[in-house]
Amino acid sequence: MSSNGVTVTLRLMARSRLGGHGSPSRCRQAVIDLSVGHTPGTRTIAPVECGWTFTTGCQSGSVPSRKHRMRGHFRTAIVIVCTFALMAFFLRSADLASVWSHIRHARLDLIIAAFGAIAVSYVVRVRRWQRLLAPIGQVGFAPAARATVIGFATTAVLPGRLGELLRPYLLARHERLSASAALATIVLERLLDLIAVVLLFGVFLLFFSGDLPQTDPQVLTVLKVVGLVAAVGAGTMLALLVVAARAPDRVAGVVAQVERRLPQRFGAAASRFVMKFSAGLGIVRQPGRFMRAFAWSFPLWLCVCVSAWCVCQAFGIALPPAGSLLLMMLMVLGVSVPTPAGVGGFHAAFQVGLTGVYGAPVDAAVGAALVLHALSFGPVTLLGIVWMAREGLTFRSAVDLATSGGRASGRGTEPVAVSAPEGHGPTPSRPVAGEDERAAGC
Repeated sequence: MSSNGVTVTLRLMARSRLGGHGSPSRCRQAVIDLSVGHTPGTRTIAPVECGWTFTTGCQSGSVPSRKHRMRGHFRTAIVIVCTFALMAFFLRSADLASVWSHIRHARLDLIIAAFGAIAVSYVVRVRRWQRLLAPIGQVGFAPAARATVIGFATTAVLPGRLGELLRPYLLARHERLSASAALATIVLERLLDLIAVVLLFGVFLLFFSGDLPQTDPQVLTVLKVVGLVAAVGAGTMLALLVVAARAPDRVAGVVAQVERRLPQRFGAAASRFVMKFSAGLGIVRQPGRFMRAFAWSFPLWLCVCVSAWCVCQAFGIALPPAGSLLLMMLMVLGVSVPTPAGVGGFHAAFQVGLTGVYGAPVDAAVGAALVLHALSFGPVTLLGIVWMAREGLTFRSAVDLATSGGRASGRGTEPVAVSAPEGHGPTPSRPVAGEDERAAGC
């Protein structure tokens, strides 16, 4: 728009969900960058939040094609089939009346203790994330906890681990952080989890595997191979992240080569994303702080072990304390199947560990698996739904934020034609971290 020689350029700083090509869409919280130019130069007015009605020509790929939708439906169907197949395997030999009887007679004090251990594990997880985020910005416990709980609730309800993508964008929406850099801390967090689990499982194999009451040698061999592969994979990933964090010039050189081979728009977006992602690995350049953050992984996973042991004791299953390390590894393998809340995979892995290794009765093992799963995912999901409601989020908008936000990170801005609704003008907003870091909750 221009008036009296002043040019005002409006650029939408977040990817928005549109109704179709050129169709108007109501955006609840759009962040607009106003660049005002007089002669050669321009200056940027602080971004604003507004209730604009806008139209835009959708660029190629901005609206999912039928092929992409069909692919999404196919993935969902596969997840549903896997869930039902795993649950059928889990319940194949169970007497449901007997399972219910075991649940009714489980010791309530130990169930409460298990819930307490799970709650502590979430507190430890949030504290660790704060430390991983420290090099890119100071984040309070409450915002980090809110993003963590909403992310876990999304993962528990929807397939595909979308909650992991959602967490950094939720945090960036409230804190002055780079969403791409925050996403790097999620990757680092998962890597630390894997290393901690593998190390604890290694302790079990070295010192306690000889005390197993009944184990098929082939099963133990498979577990050792899985542990070795996981250790090698974790070590390789950690080495790559260390190189990315400690040699930014080398990363910049590689990115520049890739950028030259891509179309200008995508190359620039990829370059911004990689460099900001690398900034999120800043803690790796500080060995002392990195090791302290890593140390939080052990109490986190030991809390998971304590919760499993308490539930087993509540059901009268004679699981030795060290045996919870084996169950922990099996549960991690079970939830690696991308079903909502690990349904099916978690249950089957837990049951196989108890019945196949420790000779627990099938019905008691089934009851214990159901209760432990409910304790692990039920409360955090309910709390996450409450916090989502306070945020004005639905699961659909959370999916949009996780997917569109992820694709928008590092993306350049897109010109749009904007018209303000009657009686509504722009209202100031606090500055944002960067023009590629916002995903609007549309």
